[in-house]
Amino acid sequence: MSTKNLALVVGSYDDTAAASEDYDALRSGQDAGGYEVIGAVVLVRGKDGKVQVHEHGDKSVGHGAAWGAGAGVVVGLFAPPLLAATAIGAGIGAVLGKIKKGHDEKKFGVDVDEYLAPGTSAVVAVVDDKWADKVEKALTRANKRINKAIEADDYEKLQKALAESADDVVEQINS
Repeated sequence: MSTKNLALVVGSYDDTAAASEDYDALRSGQDAGGYEVIGAVVLVRGKDGKVQVHEHGDKSVGHGAAWGAGAGVVVGLFAPPLLAATAIGAGIGAVLGKIKKGHDEKKFGVDVDEYLAPGTSAVVAVVDDKWADKVEKALTRANKRINKAIEADDYEKLQKALAESADDVVEQINS
């Protein structure tokens, strides 16, 4: 799959069930051939500010393959500080630092407090930019939505760092 023109699509929800339903609808749209999703997660932020990453429903992402293949990359592109807080590893930290250094903060990631305030949820997806509008429209239950271009090089570097550090990430998540 080519990763030349990517977009980050985010839908914000007051209700976790609505986020899970939209995630399922997003995956169904992909299965029906309407568009292609590179990676997607449901993020749930408790009132205490702690963030849980779900692929869908109640199944938490917590194994190396899922993080390396998509979830960690999606979280890192959505909000680098969320990934950095979870994934303490030299390789990931260095890649996040380089990515953040090369971009103005407003161009990289999304405002976590706006799109994932305490007590809310978000569906976050990485897609080829040709599908961004369709994917954004698929998030019908979202209170607000955004899609923005991301650098394919950032995606690839972060994916590689996560794949190489998957065991470290899982260890940190489980500790």
